[in-house]
Amino acid sequence: MQVARTVLADLDLDAVLERVIASARELTGARYVAIEPPAEAEPRPAEAGSRRGDRTLTVPIVIGGAPYKELQLAHKETGEPFTEADEQAVSLLAELAALAIDHARRFGGTETRRLELQRTVDALEATMEIARAVAGRSDLEAVLGLVAKRGRALVSARILAIEVQEGADLVIAAGAGEIPPNFLGLRFSAAGTVASVAVRTHETQRLSDPANWAGFHEHGLGGHLAEIEDGLVVPMIFHGESYGVLVALDRFGGPAFEPEHRRLLESFAASAAIVVATARGAADERRRQVIAAAEAERGRWARELHDDTLQALASVRLMLGAARRLDEPDEMRAAIEQAVEELKTNTENLRALIADLRPGSLDQLGVEPAIADLAERFEGTGIELDCHLDFAYDHGRESRRLAPELETAIYRTVQETLNNVAKHSGARRAMVEAIESGDAVSIRVRDDGRGFDPAAHTPGFGLLGMRERVELVEGELTVDSEPGRGTTITARFPVRRRGGA
Repeated sequence: MQVARTVLADLDLDAVLERVIASARELTGARYVAIEPPAEAEPRPAEAGSRRGDRTLTVPIVIGGAPYKELQLAHKETGEPFTEADEQAVSLLAELAALAIDHARRFGGTETRRLELQRTVDALEATMEIARAVAGRSDLEAVLGLVAKRGRALVSARILAIEVQEGADLVIAAGAGEIPPNFLGLRFSAAGTVASVAVRTHETQRLSDPANWAGFHEHGLGGHLAEIEDGLVVPMIFHGESYGVLVALDRFGGPAFEPEHRRLLESFAASAAIVVATARGAADERRRQVIAAAEAERGRWARELHDDTLQALASVRLMLGAARRLDEPDEMRAAIEQAVEELKTNTENLRALIADLRPGSLDQLGVEPAIADLAERFEGTGIELDCHLDFAYDHGRESRRLAPELETAIYRTVQETLNNVAKHSGARRAMVEAIESGDAVSIRVRDDGRGFDPAAHTPGFGLLGMRERVELVEGELTVDSEPGRGTTITARFPVRRRGGA
């Protein structure tokens, strides 16, 4: 996004407003975006919060502590409602837009004002890049690295580090500039440091203040760096909770950090806090999904054991009890033989159930033999199955098997899909295709059954659980079906191998 280039081409208020509108549309996919006066004639600052409805989102642009305009968005192109992530991204945009608008209104043609405006608009562009990265759910390390690089460039800092709070400790999670070797990942106690003051008070600390130097000496960075003349320790706050600090040290070829630099870094600290909060929220949600999926799996196997195995064993017990009461040896022998046959059948059913729970071939031989064994057992359903498997390890193209969690996800996807085919499709024929090519594994399971509407709630199909399992290993799942046309389930997984990428 060329925010700076577009705005600086005109250097007027209209250009800034137009670029803010375009940025809001790009960030959220909103069909309608406008900047309008506040709904209230003279709203008080305390009332100037953002408002989010199913199809609308309104965020105030506050300048000098008072509402100036409202950024009003409506109707996403996808038809979905605006999310909390949309609100966070637009709030960041509104904060930096307020700086750009304020500078544009006061712009008087001097070179100093031109540089101020350029710096503010550069911050706007960088913040949009970060907001897009957060919305794209990039990994935490990469997005924090982006925040550090862009923040350092904006204020011309010698060093900019992002330190994430973990309990009572701080961990250096990202950095840019003259970061010493092996510094990333360094953990140290925040107690008694200037960082602890910033975290506790939610206020930026200036290292040039004498009271802060002693605390900074005990700080993770301060204990390893010399000749530091100036710095800012900015708390990363989101929804009133601290996620760590952003530390900027020394400016290249210029005076100490100015109030404008402090405001920019505080905006970037808010971005970093959102990144950490989003990543932790996603991790918590994944854990909840895993636990829920495991509980659902346990419930399914408990029902299988109760409905099939336990009832069958109870039947055998009744047979043997009746045989014990018989007087004729031939009748007793016949009853015992019948019970033995029932036990044999139940033993085979129990073996199949154990194989479904965790097939030994998956652990011992790999995913291709396990799926082949699954396909062989599927023949007992009476549905004709074509199976085509091609994994690099099994065909000698790779010396290492796929990562265990990836093999499990691939196997369970095929297993659940074939279970659905057997139980719900009414198909006469099905096909399984699992092919590893380059850096991806593609799975396709197709049947000629009755089909269904994927958008409708379909109890028993377990599509949500399948999708979550696939997404946990960064894969994608698609469902193509409609009533009367059969079903095709397609999944694609990025390749990861044991002991490495």
